[in-house]
Amino acid sequence: MVDLRSQYDRLKADIDNAIAGVISSTAFIRGPAVRLFEEELERYLGVRHVISCANGTDALQIAMMALGLKPGDEVITTNFTFIATVEVIELLGLKTVLVEPDRGSFNISVEAVRKAITPRTKAIVPVHLFGQCAHMEPIIDLARQHGIFIIEDVAQATGAEYRFSNGTVKKAGTMGTIGCTSFFPSKNLGCYGDGGALFTDNDELASLIRSITNHGMKVRYYHDTIGVNSRLDTIQAAILRVKLRHLDEFNESRAKAAGFYDRELSGLPGITVPEKSPFSTHIFHQYTLKIQGGERNSLRECLENEGIPSMVYYPVPLHMQKAYLHLGYGADDFPLTTSLSGEVLSLPMHTELDEEQLSYITGCIRSKFN
Repeated sequence: MVDLRSQYDRLKADIDNAIAGVISSTAFIRGPAVRLFEEELERYLGVRHVISCANGTDALQIAMMALGLKPGDEVITTNFTFIATVEVIELLGLKTVLVEPDRGSFNISVEAVRKAITPRTKAIVPVHLFGQCAHMEPIIDLARQHGIFIIEDVAQATGAEYRFSNGTVKKAGTMGTIGCTSFFPSKNLGCYGDGGALFTDNDELASLIRSITNHGMKVRYYHDTIGVNSRLDTIQAAILRVKLRHLDEFNESRAKAAGFYDRELSGLPGITVPEKSPFSTHIFHQYTLKIQGGERNSLRECLENEGIPSMVYYPVPLHMQKAYLHLGYGADDFPLTTSLSGEVLSLPMHTELDEEQLSYITGCIRSKFN
């Protein structure tokens, strides 16, 4: 699904030098590379503050802690996402309010958000799924009307751009109150271990977030708030500095591969290629088809027999996960999410895909559906 080895081979000299530099300095925790990476990512995103942390799940939890959300506060998010988005809501004793996605883009439905808002709603967590932005302008309008925070989950869309109706363009993660991302190795901007970050333009909030990531300290051994221990490893920051310089190139490579898939698979009966949003670029963290007619699993088996990997993101809706049955939703409460869970199939998508590989993958799919 992701060829990290070939990408490393391409960047080997720079990455090896970056790692060696950290080892030579022995500045393993909060070394200079961490702040340099944060500053470089700030410039790339056009945001005032990037605060790195240990992983994307921590980023979401720290964001909710920094915003002062209290047990019982309602947080609206999509039912069609990775479990971490809901996991932290529950860990903090908040109330998870799930809503349906949009069938075309897979992103959170604006109308579903609108209907779910109550006087107890304190935050909305739109997830920029598979590489393109949720429809942020109307979500921002709703948040302003109701005094609600927005926490963007941008783990799958770092580098994607959203265009507002007035022509303003903003990077994913820089439009809400706080943006949160992951640097898991398979992400478009990934390190060689775990890592994450939070983004904000609010100076006071940034200061609080930075202290929360460091045990609640602003001054060493003086703890002003309850915090956690969540920091980006200096070696990982050094690797990310190298990879950030190539991020746009990486995203262009993914878009080129997606274009090949589109040309070869569009129009096949029973297959729907990914919808491209009119207001967001798509950086294709995943290339996800919808397979109708109950043929998804048979296609996956067919690909597996030909040595082609594929993945289902996500096979079980959040409201039907055993750990989250206590939320009280019924099996039939989210028909669209349930339908998508039975239809979606993601094909190999990474920066090193070449035309020979793409031809082989699409040829196998065409032979089944033609």
